[in-house]
Amino acid sequence: MTLVRVLEIENFRAIKKLQWLPGPDMNCLIGPGDSGKSTILDAIDLCLGARRSLTFTDADFHAIDFDQPIRICVTFGALDEPLKNMDAYGDFLVGFNAATGIIEPEPGAGIETALTLQLTVQSDLEPEWSLVSPRAQAAGRTRNLNWADRTRIAPARLGVTGDAHLTWRRGSVLSKLSDGKADTSSELTRLARQMRDAFDQKELKELEGSLKLVTTAAGEMGVPVGAAVQALIDAGSVTFTGGTISLHDEHGIPLRSLGLGSSRLLIAALQRKAADKATTFLIDELEYGLEPHRIIRLLGALDAKEEVPPLQVFATSHSPTAVTELSAHQLHIVRRNSGGEHVVTRAGDAGEVQGTIRAHAHALLATSIIVCEGGSEIGLMRGLDQHFTNTGEISLAACGATLVNGNGDETFSRANALQSLGYRVAILRDSDKLAPPAAEATFRAGGGNVFAWGGGRALEQELFAALPDGPAARLLDLAVETKDRVLVEAHIKTISNGAQTLDALETEALIDGFSADSRVLLGNAAARFGWLKTITAMEVAGRTIVGPAYGESNTSLTAVMDGVLNWVEDGTR
Repeated sequence: MTLVRVLEIENFRAIKKLQWLPGPDMNCLIGPGDSGKSTILDAIDLCLGARRSLTFTDADFHAIDFDQPIRICVTFGALDEPLKNMDAYGDFLVGFNAATGIIEPEPGAGIETALTLQLTVQSDLEPEWSLVSPRAQAAGRTRNLNWADRTRIAPARLGVTGDAHLTWRRGSVLSKLSDGKADTSSELTRLARQMRDAFDQKELKELEGSLKLVTTAAGEMGVPVGAAVQALIDAGSVTFTGGTISLHDEHGIPLRSLGLGSSRLLIAALQRKAADKATTFLIDELEYGLEPHRIIRLLGALDAKEEVPPLQVFATSHSPTAVTELSAHQLHIVRRNSGGEHVVTRAGDAGEVQGTIRAHAHALLATSIIVCEGGSEIGLMRGLDQHFTNTGEISLAACGATLVNGNGDETFSRANALQSLGYRVAILRDSDKLAPPAAEATFRAGGGNVFAWGGGRALEQELFAALPDGPAARLLDLAVETKDRVLVEAHIKTISNGAQTLDALETEALIDGFSADSRVLLGNAAARFGWLKTITAMEVAGRTIVGPAYGESNTSLTAVMDGVLNWVEDGTR
């Protein structure tokens, strides 16, 4: 089973430079859109694919700088005997040190024998494949893989559609299952001739006039066509290929007419059965056309759950279902670093992050992550986002930002776990409790930002303190509507030791507006008894109350929220 050990890419499309050591089983590339995931699959396919020629354009060069050549190198190990043939490849054999990830100049004890195939494209747009090694370079030797070896290790690829894999076309899964021996050329030639002989030109009455004119014109010009020209099928235009023969169901309906999801499931299952013939499988957007339960079936068909998988799979995904189902060591996060180079981080290398990944799978598909202390902060952020988006501001989603529930005391541990995976993370929290010092120090040292309300206040206390009188009164109305008037009345009496009532506070709001003491009382009651401590309730508050009053609110509220929103937008620059 030939395995890709090292992938190196330079100046190819979105990728300026990348070096990656994939795993031997499922390698699911995740991350925000346009991070280069599909480009990585394309690079593997173009370098290892069984093609005699390729068409490149200037747009394939990074930043359209065609003075810098495209270079794609794939070092592959687990070589079978033909690939270790000394006569054919002796000078090109190198060593792969799995412990260090380093490609050694030649094979040796304790390291794996490997080959490195390189694809380069210069400004003339002509692709060139060659095996490379220091020893061959020193000796001035160059060569490519034998075509038979190239065909044998070529990856199978499943894109948005997979019609080709349901035929015996060259390179399809079915051709692999047939060992490439499904040679139907003689039978197809016989059928082509039979069809030509069966063609009845006498039925084409509409051609008679044209045929007479052609015969007359040929006679006038002395062109030898005989007594009369005929309209027959041109034998040279009747072309049948391996793709002419395809799979059909029992009623004769082509299987390519299956739904997209069903055809992808079938092809994945066929690829599994052909694993001993083609061990590398590339699949774009593995969730495309599939419901969550069928995504799980697809992963099963690709043996993502097996300890010793028969396939090395390279996939891209934007599906939280796929992220949840896969193990941390099978997830590879693609991003561009501050130097403009791409890096691929194996999630499992960050330590014990499996629980965080499964609890917040959607977060791994974002660019920036805001860990909110609880559901009320998430609701406020959502509501404000809806309000500001309606006024023409850029949305959180457009900035590639997502919200994660920190679940109170777990806020810093979750933020640190996500940060350890290389994500850009910020925290939005109350300040009524001290943050755990060690966890906060680790988070800040890793570049994390913490946004918290001042004065030791919780969110509800901050809102009642900072909103103008009218919006603060509407916030109280929302609490009554959400929680029930009797409960709110009881809570106010408890907090005030019976000195205040809901009716009195509502009257105060109508006549003079809330006093400072009343604002403190309402904030304390709301925080203690959870008047608005749900995502839904605070989302309504953010959209209909806080957002419209934002410009008139106290800076103790707006300075914190502006900091969060500016941090999100900075992630797009």
